[in-house]
Amino acid sequence: MIHKQLKPFPKDFLWGASTSAYQVEGASLTHGKGPSCQDVKELPEGTSGLDVCADHYHRYKEDIALMAEMGFKVYRFSISWSRLLPEGTGRVNQEGIDFYNNLIDECLKYDIIPLVTMFHFDMPAALDARGSWSNPDSVQWFVDFAKLMFESYGDRVKYWLTINEQNMLTLVGPVIGTLFIPEGCTNEIKEIYQQNHHMLVAQAKAMVLCHEMVEGGKIGPAPNISLVYAASCKPEDVIASQNLNAIRNWLYLDMSVYGVYNNIVWSYLEEHDATPEFAPGDAEALKNGHPDFIGFNYYNTATCEAFPIDDETVQSSAADQQTQRGEKGFYKGYRNPNLVTTEFGWEIDPVGFRATMREIYSRYRLPLIVTENGLGAYDKLTEDGKIHDNYRIEYLRQHIMQVQEAISDGVEMMGYCPWSAIDLVSTHEGIVKRYGFIYVDRDEFDLKTLNRYRKDSFFWYKKVIETNGQDLTD
Repeated sequence: MIHKQLKPFPKDFLWGASTSAYQVEGASLTHGKGPSCQDVKELPEGTSGLDVCADHYHRYKEDIALMAEMGFKVYRFSISWSRLLPEGTGRVNQEGIDFYNNLIDECLKYDIIPLVTMFHFDMPAALDARGSWSNPDSVQWFVDFAKLMFESYGDRVKYWLTINEQNMLTLVGPVIGTLFIPEGCTNEIKEIYQQNHHMLVAQAKAMVLCHEMVEGGKIGPAPNISLVYAASCKPEDVIASQNLNAIRNWLYLDMSVYGVYNNIVWSYLEEHDATPEFAPGDAEALKNGHPDFIGFNYYNTATCEAFPIDDETVQSSAADQQTQRGEKGFYKGYRNPNLVTTEFGWEIDPVGFRATMREIYSRYRLPLIVTENGLGAYDKLTEDGKIHDNYRIEYLRQHIMQVQEAISDGVEMMGYCPWSAIDLVSTHEGIVKRYGFIYVDRDEFDLKTLNRYRKDSFFWYKKVIETNGQDLTD
């Protein structure tokens, strides 16, 4: 559809950006915080630890002031479970409670809406020792954590996200450093999807609790959605794309919105003798969880083709969030020849962004907010304190244009929060893979000054927000 005239962004459109606690805060084992799975995992070779990150814990006032200077309407950040509850349950760390109180109040001081992610890849290590998401008690652990957050912050935080990229926790947990497999496990797929089931139930119960405890509270999921294309018009390739769309995308949104397992995914799990066990009350709990909106992270689309059982091609079963994978009998990853890639090998597909928004809204008819979208790159600080990141401006411009196309298609868009507000430690490549509008002066192992510098994209995004998306020029 080519529109004769594009509709404007809504007047109350929420422009902002995102971070996560374990990647930006630092102070990872101080001020009463207990270790999370991220603090004890084996780091990717050549990447820094998480003890300092961008030092947001100590510099949040400076960082929020810079976000306000850009004109942010919303700031999406996560709360560290083990900063509030060092052992995951029980004892509360008042210093942690106070930190997020201060962070929230600092946002509100500048009329920036706090959009809080409840869980972003950082299970407390103490709960991993108790079985992590494998333990059926994990549902109640999360509900109790949610209750503490709603009690502590619900008077001021009205927008909540449940679990960041739960689909990636399920599909590529080892790469993120989050997967815990109990000793003696004989069917890893069944174990992983049982953990996934516990997360789904926990999410649904947290949604109910939010609506009960937070006056005017709104809550939604935040999966990583990559619409999957068929590699060709062969019917077998179309079936393969439907398989991957269901496994990667629709399982999580079908469950969030409708409280039922996607039928294609259930069949997939049956093929692997991996259907999850329901505890008493699970089915009812899943049906009772009703999101008010859908948050989603988007970096690119995916493409796949049929993968016959007798095909001898070897494809990786474990890669990062955006790398093609495959599984015989279901789908085989395919490099899309129509797309260019970033220097880290991720395909770039702005038009696919529009297609993804259209598909999500067509299926679920809930308001959408983009909770991550961005370009990681090797930014360079010049001698005069500048960072010329025109490549990031171009990436964001093309994607924001497609948000307006989607709005013109009738998609109800709430906001846009690219990754990331400030440079932080990337899950796979450390601090050198930079995403932020704000440059942090440090290298992988040399903390340097940690001073903040405004990138060219900082000034560009400021203008975009000032004009409510109407001026995207350099």
